[in-house]
Amino acid sequence: MRAMIVEQVADVASRPLRLVEVPDPIPGPHEVLVRVSCCATCRTDLHVIEGDLPVVRSPVVPGHQIVGTVQALGPECSRLSAGDRIGVAWLRSTCGTCRFCRSGRENLCGEARFTGYHADGGYAELAVVHEDFAYVLPDAFDDVHAAPLLCAGIIGYRALRRARLPEGGRLAILGFGSSAHVVMQIALHRGCEVFVVTRGEGHRELARSMGAAWVGEDPTEVPSKVDSAVLFAPAGELVPPALELLDKGGTLALAGIHMTDVPGLDYQRHLFHERDLCSVTANTREDGRELLAEAARVPVRASVTTYPLEDANRALLDLSRDRINGTGVLLVQ
Repeated sequence: MRAMIVEQVADVASRPLRLVEVPDPIPGPHEVLVRVSCCATCRTDLHVIEGDLPVVRSPVVPGHQIVGTVQALGPECSRLSAGDRIGVAWLRSTCGTCRFCRSGRENLCGEARFTGYHADGGYAELAVVHEDFAYVLPDAFDDVHAAPLLCAGIIGYRALRRARLPEGGRLAILGFGSSAHVVMQIALHRGCEVFVVTRGEGHRELARSMGAAWVGEDPTEVPSKVDSAVLFAPAGELVPPALELLDKGGTLALAGIHMTDVPGLDYQRHLFHERDLCSVTANTREDGRELLAEAARVPVRASVTTYPLEDANRALLDLSRDRINGTGVLLVQ
């Protein structure tokens, strides 16, 4: 099969991914072989490729927002059938027995493994996944528009949950990329008012067109206090001004897997009056199922820019330079 692989960490500007022919993967017990239709790009892919995350597999095929069709079943499969259209996301396995797995917090499992990081991902014609970690996709989305939901959507959904946004409340979004533009649609559907802080003019235009109550570059100019805020930008220096946006009892969720250093906080100014600060770590499968169901009801319409598989380097560079409104999606078939 054809696959884009990264053999050593490097700046995406150096075009580190190579298109190669590699053997087709073989599904093991309870695994299915997926014929990949498309795979969305993600900032986590950048963190893997550029070395912000420790190297755990090399070479590796990146990509963890995979849409495709089940082509073959490994031994002992019972949940999926050949021909099923499925999605493959970041979380690909957990131990299933630790205290976190047993209490509905499998995202915190110490044995969790991730797609396009511990195992080869979707920048390829074929992939394998344990059938219990695959998502049957709603008919409401075609392949290209389903792909961004499998990480951008799921992580954004968990961040929204962690931020405890009340029905009809006020939400501040800092950074307006792939996750944020999905979250905004869900928040608006719930009757909430949304304020967006983002540097890129293209991103600001998209936020305005989607119905943001206010859009700007400076968090100090947001016109009112908010009940909840989600910081999508991996910029630790934005944590203090984001906390200052919160009303009493508000919550700020940090949605990134990687973030630059957070500066010192002033207790009275940033945290007093029961303002909460929390992080987001991966997702549970229940997050994924709930996100897909709610996204189909809204319905969420992801803004996408498509690229052929062999242009993955260009897609990632565009992502790193904030040149994509919404999500870049690699077309494989």
